Amino acid sequence: MSRGRLRVAIVGAGPAGAFTAAQLRARGDRFDIDVFDRLPTPWGLLRAGVAPDHGSIKTLDETFERATFAKGCRFFGNVEVGKDLPHAELARRYHAVVYAIGAQSDKSLGIPGEDLPGSMPATAFVGWYNGHPDFRDLAPDLSHETAVVIGNGNVAADVTRILTRSVEELARTDIADHALEALRSSRVRRVVVLGRRGPAQAAFTNAELRELGRMEGVNVVVRPDEAQLDPVSTEWLSSEGTFTARRNVEVLQQFAAQPPRPGAPREIELRFLRSPVAVQGDGRAERVELVTNELYRDDAGALRARALEPAGEVVEAGLVLRSVGYQAIPLPDVPFDERRKVLPNERGRVLDAATGDRLPGIYAVGWIKRGPTGILGTNKRDAAETVACLVEDWEAGALPEPAGGDVAEVLGGHADLVTADGWRAIDAHERSTGAAASRPRTKLASREELVGVARGT
Repeated sequence: MSRGRLRVAIVGAGPAGAFTAAQLRARGDRFDIDVFDRLPTPWGLLRAGVAPDHGSIKTLDETFERATFAKGCRFFGNVEVGKDLPHAELARRYHAVVYAIGAQSDKSLGIPGEDLPGSMPATAFVGWYNGHPDFRDLAPDLSHETAVVIGNGNVAADVTRILTRSVEELARTDIADHALEALRSSRVRRVVVLGRRGPAQAAFTNAELRELGRMEGVNVVVRPDEAQLDPVSTEWLSSEGTFTARRNVEVLQQFAAQPPRPGAPREIELRFLRSPVAVQGDGRAERVELVTNELYRDDAGALRARALEPAGEVVEAGLVLRSVGYQAIPLPDVPFDERRKVLPNERGRVLDAATGDRLPGIYAVGWIKRGPTGILGTNKRDAAETVACLVEDWEAGALPEPAGGDVAEVLGGHADLVTADGWRAIDAHERSTGAAASRPRTKLASREELVGVARGT
């Protein structure tokens, strides 16, 4: 039976946190919901991760607004939990705390030279062109003809498109102004995309892969020998391959067979069974050394790639972007599974890392719950599971009673706090200035600008 009003804190205002808030609110008006984010803006990767040339996806922000802030959820932006607001302080003031902090870091390659200037995570490059305040001053070097992208998933496809799409097309999107200006003078004409496994294991969605082949003024090159499947891949595709994998192979083999477009000024080369073993250069990235791989089944039957021959191939490149996955980082005083890089949990209920016991009132949702897998919509199903467990625990009387007052009392002295009204001022400003330039919005990309507009200054 109902136990009165439930006070819930959601840490992280990205899609997972937004879906959680929306689903709680959809269960009625029995909830007081506060959403926290370390950035002055909500919506996480929807704002700072989705590529600017995929603008239709970003209209989901209007749905999130209607389902959360417009229905009374409060926003505390520019507040970093664990720094500005300790976990213990949150737990003391709410029946439940839901962590939706995503996976904020990238996986490294573990090869010499990957941290040379000019070599960086693709996630940083994505943040740079999307106006993420943390990457406003990244200044990637676009003065060389060739860039290398390591990885062959959708993020790799995104950064490859941004490097090769015409500036005229990008100028009609919400790409950050500083990135647009840098790309106007870019000398990058060729992007080499490296996949350590074969074409059957490419992690692109079909739509992302096909889009590469439809870009104006861009040749997509796949070497015919690399488009063919070896016996291991043929067997794997037959026994384990998905519809997406089979369609990707078809598309890649079509790319390999097609003649180049006459006069195309830019080129994307998709390479397979190639791994970088070193990024080299005199004080900065200048070339990538590669090995050729072969696929095999390990003793457990899993598909693996191993070097077939010593390193020898070299690709000259002035920009190297690694796109080999995200990983989460721990928060102070919150349990963390160092092996899986998630909060240890059971269906979203966070567990003590040492004992495996449930921590009453502490929950996880999204990538910090399951790891960086799935698409944006996966977070909606994931949030439904966590919310169901939270409400079940509440109805069973298993949540602790808050002992503190309103968190707004603690944050009242936080000079750079951004509320839902402050975010609406930012949103209106960006849309207004964007409309004047025939763009969806022109993003503010520094904390100072964002906070200033939020405060009306």
